[in-house]
Amino acid sequence: MQFLQQPFQWYIAGPLIAINLFLLLYFGQRFGLSTSLKITCAASGAGTKVPFFKYDWKKESWLLIYILGTVIGGFIAFQFLHAGDAVIVSDKTKIALENLGIAANQSFEPNELFSIQNLFTIKGIAILLGGGILIGFGTRWANGCTSGHAISGLSDFQLPSLVAVIGFFIGGLVMTHFLIPIIFK
Repeated sequence: MQFLQQPFQWYIAGPLIAINLFLLLYFGQRFGLSTSLKITCAASGAGTKVPFFKYDWKKESWLLIYILGTVIGGFIAFQFLHAGDAVIVSDKTKIALENLGIAANQSFEPNELFSIQNLFTIKGIAILLGGGILIGFGTRWANGCTSGHAISGLSDFQLPSLVAVIGFFIGGLVMTHFLIPIIFK
């Protein structure tokens, strides 16, 4: 049990992800979390109002079960396999976060960002709403999310996925080094 409560090293986690990906490719499937949202909207009848969602979503319904399994697995891992240790970040990251007023090593969701008190402030609403719009727009514009492009697309040698991942990486750098310090100072 103690083995399962520790973070997996890259040489364990990486091959597990690769095996998962090879199985998906073998069975002719592609991985991407944003596709599950598209399927959910189509299954809920959004195709009657928005043509984008009018397609045969049942061919991709396996992904909804896959995502449900991912959510259940994440819940089990956090609730029953989590050792209770604080999130481990580098000293440099800890100092950078503390300079922004965010306590490092406390949890996966720092209270300074995700507490109910901060949610109902103008800044909290702007961050969540703005971030949601940007992520939604970027996902639709790139025709997929970071996990789909970086895991499935790159392993399938798709040039659009390489371009998307480079864009995600540049966006992450801009956000980390320029926008987050402006937002949280």
